[in-house]
Amino acid sequence: MNRRNFINLSGLGVGGLLVGGVPVYGNTVSVERLLEPGVDVATKKRLADIALNAAKSKGASYTDVRIGRYLQQYVFTREKQVQNISNAESFGVGIRVIANGTWGFAATSDVTPAGIAKCAETAVAIAKANAKLQTEPVVLAPQKGVGEVSWKTPIVKNAFEIPVKDKIDLLLKTNAAAMDNGAGFMTSNLFMINEQKYFASTDGSYIDQDIHRIWPTFTVTAVDRAAGKFKTRDAFSSPMGMGYEYMDGLASEKIAGPNGLVGYRNSYDIVEDATLAARQAKQKMTAKTVTAGKYDLVLDPNHLGLTIHESVGHPTELDRVLGYEANYAGTSFATLDKWKTKSFKYGSDLVNIVADKKQPYTLGTVGYDDEGVPAKEWDLIKNGVLVNYQAIRDQVAILGGKESNGCCYADNWDSVQFQRMPNVSLKPGTEKRSVIDMIKGVDKGIYIIGRGSYSIDQQRYNFQFGGQLFYEIKNGEIVGMLDDVAYQANTQEFWNSCAQLCDKDDYRTFGSFFDGKGQPSQVSAVSHGSPTTRFNGVNVINTGRRI
Repeated sequence: MNRRNFINLSGLGVGGLLVGGVPVYGNTVSVERLLEPGVDVATKKRLADIALNAAKSKGASYTDVRIGRYLQQYVFTREKQVQNISNAESFGVGIRVIANGTWGFAATSDVTPAGIAKCAETAVAIAKANAKLQTEPVVLAPQKGVGEVSWKTPIVKNAFEIPVKDKIDLLLKTNAAAMDNGAGFMTSNLFMINEQKYFASTDGSYIDQDIHRIWPTFTVTAVDRAAGKFKTRDAFSSPMGMGYEYMDGLASEKIAGPNGLVGYRNSYDIVEDATLAARQAKQKMTAKTVTAGKYDLVLDPNHLGLTIHESVGHPTELDRVLGYEANYAGTSFATLDKWKTKSFKYGSDLVNIVADKKQPYTLGTVGYDDEGVPAKEWDLIKNGVLVNYQAIRDQVAILGGKESNGCCYADNWDSVQFQRMPNVSLKPGTEKRSVIDMIKGVDKGIYIIGRGSYSIDQQRYNFQFGGQLFYEIKNGEIVGMLDDVAYQANTQEFWNSCAQLCDKDDYRTFGSFFDGKGQPSQVSAVSHGSPTTRFNGVNVINTGRRI
């Protein structure tokens, strides 16, 4: 197989991507190929042992092996047409070693005993060559081997087993619902991924994992041809660590909001959402333009997730903090000197943000990371204070830690694993409070739903965020729709303005299916949970104002 074919399927109306285009890894295959079983576990263990032994014989003090089969199916539609169906498979081996105190990595699609042995020898040779430039040896946090174990995403319906026709029929039905309710244009897409990963290391771990993710999404466009205007509304779905059961649209997983709005937890009704989206896109045509000024903001989880991602998730990645990583919007203002004070107020006392790889149904949830570390949860911000970062085995010693957080990931077998964002979530409030209760307490505010355009500086400090829908709040009531809304703040000012949280019944997740980082670029999938949250006195600008 080819090492990697990176295909950009751009211009297909895909909303919500954090990298340009849609990444497809591997070779185009038939639908039937996606359902064929991969290499059995016993064979993968034998192949992994060949790599471990070959690397050791050449002088490696540590080795880990990842045998990966990555399956993707993407379906793209527009109005009454199917634009594209992509089925892809990528299969190969990545081998990472430490020799002479230095990392080396090599990968191969030649998944044979000879091919794997040669790849391991290459990885060691690279490590020894790198050692000539290394000033300090790599220090790994200890990790006890877990033996032979397995983990699977607890899916109900394997998305790859659902006939393609059923998926197309659902997307075209979604498009029709939007068009029947006033949409001028409509695109809808369905992304499904299955990672079949086997990890082995000289620590004594042999880990087999079967990981599933799904993301249904769309963009509705309403057009006023006479005025030459158009408005859009994207899907309020969230990418999930689930199977096709996410598409069931269970009533029990819906949250009724004000003004007929609907929030979705762990089940999604795409036809219902598209129907509402078309009507709301039309309403945006006549929405009042916002008056710039200070407002109390009521932020829906489908919006707040992106703000969490950019202003908390990325700034607490330890490699950004240390200046080792600066791709995709820079380093971090949350430097070690602030953390060492043990009193740096990242946010108000209400702000409790946790990182995890365990939360059910989320994109980041696995049994073990790509260093063989069991999934866990840990605090990043506690009662508003910065208390920790995201760190992997060769980083935690910098923090004086003794174990990895378990957030190491590679997007394919031929990519080297490195620190990637886990799920990063804002804990819900402990007092009983609904969205309607929260709005009743706001005199002058704006209720914001959905992710829009955004910008953030190179230290993840000063930012601006838009959204999909905006509703004006006066004296505790929603009085109408607004347009041209974006808020500006710096990270510390914004999170210290956090004044109220809804409770656990309102808690939902937002997700990034293609989060970019690194050079060469890799993508990962990550979720951000939160309740609807109030922030007081935030600066709002009018994005439609002409100078």
